[in-house]
Amino acid sequence: MDTDTNIYIPDYYRVIERVPGGWHFKEGELFHKRLPISIDFNDFELLYGINKQQVAAELFYLERGKAGYYLANLRQKKYYYCGTEPQGVKLKLRSLGIGRDDPMA
Repeated sequence: MDTDTNIYIPDYYRVIERVPGGWHFKEGELFHKRLPISIDFNDFELLYGINKQQVAAELFYLERGKAGYYLANLRQKKYYYCGTEPQGVKLKLRSLGIGRDDPMA
C-alpha cells in the first residue's frame, strides 16, 4: 500500500496484495495492546487455525488471482476483493462497518 494510506483495522483482518509472482501480506503495526503477554500477530495458524498458503488459495479462488488488493477476515474466514487501488481497501472496510469517514469525529 502507498505509505500515505493508513488504515486501522481489527487484528484479525489482513490486507494482502496480489503482485506478479505471488501474494504480498502487508505487515501491520499494533497500536493498542490489551493482552499482558506478547503474541506474534503474523502467526495465522496459531491465532486463527489457517496458514498463509491457505489464505492465498482462498483469495485465488475469489478472483482467480486477479491483481490488486484483498482483505481477509481470518477469524470468520471471509475474503474480499478490493480493487487495484489502495483506497478500495478503505471503501470495503467502510462497507463492512469498520472505520469512519472522519476518524477525528
